[in-house]
Amino acid sequence: MSNLPPLASGSRPLLGHAVAMYRDAFPLVERGHREHGRVFSLNLAGKPAVVLLGNEHDRWLFKETDTLFSISEGMPFFARMFDPDMYFLAGPAEYQRQREILLPRFQARHLAKYTEIMTAETDAWIEGLGESGEFDVIDEFGPLIMRIAAKSFLGEDFGERLGTDFFAEFRRFSAGLDVIFPSWLPLPHFIRSRRARARLHTALGALVAERHRNPTDPPDFLQALSTATYSDGEPLPERLVINIVLGLTWVGQETTTGHASWALIHLLQHPGELAKVRAEQRDRLPAGASELGDFRELRYLDAALHETERLRPVAQLIARGALEDIKVDEYVIPKGARVFLSPAITHRLPELFEDPETYAPQRFIDDPKSAQLLIGFGGGVHRCLGARFAYLEMQIILTLLLRAMDLELLDPDPRPIAGPGTKWPQGPVRVRYARRAGDRG
Repeated sequence: MSNLPPLASGSRPLLGHAVAMYRDAFPLVERGHREHGRVFSLNLAGKPAVVLLGNEHDRWLFKETDTLFSISEGMPFFARMFDPDMYFLAGPAEYQRQREILLPRFQARHLAKYTEIMTAETDAWIEGLGESGEFDVIDEFGPLIMRIAAKSFLGEDFGERLGTDFFAEFRRFSAGLDVIFPSWLPLPHFIRSRRARARLHTALGALVAERHRNPTDPPDFLQALSTATYSDGEPLPERLVINIVLGLTWVGQETTTGHASWALIHLLQHPGELAKVRAEQRDRLPAGASELGDFRELRYLDAALHETERLRPVAQLIARGALEDIKVDEYVIPKGARVFLSPAITHRLPELFEDPETYAPQRFIDDPKSAQLLIGFGGGVHRCLGARFAYLEMQIILTLLLRAMDLELLDPDPRPIAGPGTKWPQGPVRVRYARRAGDRG
């Protein structure tokens, strides 16, 4: 198509940019931006893809999702990992029906209960560390955040029912996240993902069936969802119950582990910023604080988390599919093309953030509204429903850890993992710790 946006350099015969995208999208998108500005195209094994950069394109794409753009067409791997009718993959009407069921479960009344789970799990983890030693951030944060997500969305005993290490099982399931190759291919990572999915579905199906036989009282998240009905009284189908709780647990663990790990790394790399976070804890957080309102007072820590979302978004690309030929600037996005936003590039545009390569949480204190420019959790009506949950969880984990321990980063400059998945830090990321004087009370 002659009016397709200009093509980024480096396209190879047959595969085009597919291999480069699979290995690491960031340098490819960065090169396209450097060559052509905010709108350019890629060749993904003969299929066109368009990259849109900048806040005005972010707002437009999020606004037109479900009209001009489709999430399920942009991320077909999610339909195979979950269900094409599940929540954000469903059509607009079904999405809204499911949203009406889920939204109340993330409001303040329920966040207070999740705060108890987050605090209890984090306290137990810190206690288990002992007085001093070393730990790998991913090795410790991953299972901790998995336990919090599982107990919040699946119930207290899900791990025992699964009969295996559910963090490892979810990591196998995560192998299905591949933006390049179709997931029906018999590739090893897709096979691992499908097998893990089957085991998770079996365990979840048994748990949902038991909730129908023996309801919990008071009802937790899974109990409420197991018996949920649409506004017209129709029950939420069991296959959607299973996929929704699987999706929420997976997203809650997959994105939050990466974000929390980068946030701790950033603070340990910047002692001056760490000192500001500790000072805020002393000034605003009561000893033994464990309630939702206590952690909301930590504005500088919240700013530090936003700065990590800006510099190290764990989802480097946000994908949609074009539902028709769409004009953008002087170009046309052809029907069926993949369309990508790039938080990793847009968050570093100097016209949006001054001195964009510098870690500076103060920018979000000076201008709190600038957090609205971040797209690490999506945007518009499809912005991640669990964003508040994730930020609260990270605030609690980092607050309790920093209050209990003195920490030193032993691997000073971790890089993002290679490949198409979420961009966790590449291990090892070792931290030396020692309990702070007086922490034992």
